[in-house]
Amino acid sequence: MTYAIDSTSVSRAQRVAGIALSGLIVAFLVFDGAIKLVPIAPVTETMTALGYSGDPMLARGLGIVTLICALLYAIPRTSVLGAILLTGLLGGAIATHLRVGSPVFSHLLFGAYLGIIAWGGLYLRYEAVRRMIPFKL
Repeated sequence: MTYAIDSTSVSRAQRVAGIALSGLIVAFLVFDGAIKLVPIAPVTETMTALGYSGDPMLARGLGIVTLICALLYAIPRTSVLGAILLTGLLGGAIATHLRVGSPVFSHLLFGAYLGIIAWGGLYLRYEAVRRMIPFKL
């Protein structure tokens, strides 16, 4: 059984919807990563409120990791690897919000929403992802 990324058996509508969802995720990640590279006050204040130091280098490191995940996710040949790494990054964000008692639906689950959209985009675009994650209704 091969899991090569193949979109030949995916309809045009599914591919377009998957590309739109994936594009939305990439745009969000690029924005999020970019604002962490520049030590602006809202980023350092938010990190402090979440229990991290206000050190700009920590924010820059997270920004670089986010941009790497976005890049890997955006390239079709590495999109599944990017989604796997992104899932780990989002899991850390969920754990952080859980630890500080953030509101559930707006903050705590936001990482889960992004993860569902990211994997949904790949699921719609690639038959191989559908074979790896089969939904039987």
